[in-house]
Amino acid sequence: MLKIFNTITKKKEYFNTIFLNIVNMYVCGVTVYDHCHIGHARTFTVFDMIIRYLKHQKYKVNYVRNITDIDDKIIKRSELNKESIFDLTVRMIYSMHMDFSNLGLIKPTFEPRITHYINYIIYIIKKLLHNKNAYISSNGDVVFSVLSYRNYGNLSKQLLSKLKSNNFNHSKKLEYDFVLWKKVKLSNQPHWTSPWGPGRPGWHIECSAINHAFFGKHLDIHGGGSDLLFPHHENEKAQSNCLYNSSYGNYWIHVGSLLVNNKKMSKSLNNTIYLNSLLKKYNSEIIRFFFLCTHYRKPLLYNQNNLIQNSLGLKRLYLVLSQYISDTNPFISKFQVHNSFFCTRFYDAMNDDFNTPKAISILFELCKEINILLKAGKKNHSIKLMHQLKFLSNSIGLLKQNPIDFLRNFL
Repeated sequence: MLKIFNTITKKKEYFNTIFLNIVNMYVCGVTVYDHCHIGHARTFTVFDMIIRYLKHQKYKVNYVRNITDIDDKIIKRSELNKESIFDLTVRMIYSMHMDFSNLGLIKPTFEPRITHYINYIIYIIKKLLHNKNAYISSNGDVVFSVLSYRNYGNLSKQLLSKLKSNNFNHSKKLEYDFVLWKKVKLSNQPHWTSPWGPGRPGWHIECSAINHAFFGKHLDIHGGGSDLLFPHHENEKAQSNCLYNSSYGNYWIHVGSLLVNNKKMSKSLNNTIYLNSLLKKYNSEIIRFFFLCTHYRKPLLYNQNNLIQNSLGLKRLYLVLSQYISDTNPFISKFQVHNSFFCTRFYDAMNDDFNTPKAISILFELCKEINILLKAGKKNHSIKLMHQLKFLSNSIGLLKQNPIDFLRNFL
């Protein structure tokens, strides 16, 4: 049975869904002010792997991934580019879709844009004000009161007494209170009408609103990168728990950080690697394989040598398949295997918090067995194991391509 490491409890827990065989999953999406980078690629590849495996295990997955299309970064970038916010976000959304398609990611069931859900945001803020979880600050912003939620910090394990804000706004009661609705001062700033005057939503309230719109009070899995754990997910969880007076999100999954040449990726260090550039150099499965060879919760060190060395393992898998499987064997995709030695061990690894490094090591053991059988002249048995290799690999999005084509264009 599947066990997932839950960020809230800091331990692996057996996975039980709210509705039988249905998984409601929300993953924080991209703020579309720039092209997607390799950090985005890792996070969304991990959740793509999780979705594929859950579907492989006969779950129906309702996958919601939002698009933040209004934000201070978007406003600043549009001003810098001398283009409208609409033109910028439409262009970046198109770029994101192209990148994710080229990366081989499954499309979300729903991909709501924040600006289409302003009414939901206003509705939730009204309720938080009514419940005394929020207040109107001296500058007109609507602000969430952290002290109104006694369990603040239990997701990220932050102590309230030790929190310090980097940009304390003296219009707030406490420095770590956060904005739900930002009142605009100039008419030329992007804004929407609200009971508190013209303004725009704060970042954290957006995800609560989208979840409310699609899943109501409860969802099975809430995911994102580890960089979102605090303050974004902590704040989102606080306001949603106050809204419903109940728990919010049964399992919280966070993907580890990605380092470029041992450093955090940032514009200031000039080490940002854009996904569209990477996809021009490498096959999408090479990138996926590189990500999945490290457990999703661990930090991942990227450099070109690591990626190239790692790709040799994927080449080895395809070389085994190339000895038999080709486009002339269309039944391969329909072939299913059950209760075999390798399948059982593969599923045990994946059911242990999606342990893809262990699962991939079992795929290599399977390859070794295939080669032994081929050398012994046991072709029929080796072919059956090739089917198993492809069947299991497909469950996490690997070996989806024609082996001959992959090897011909390798690197």
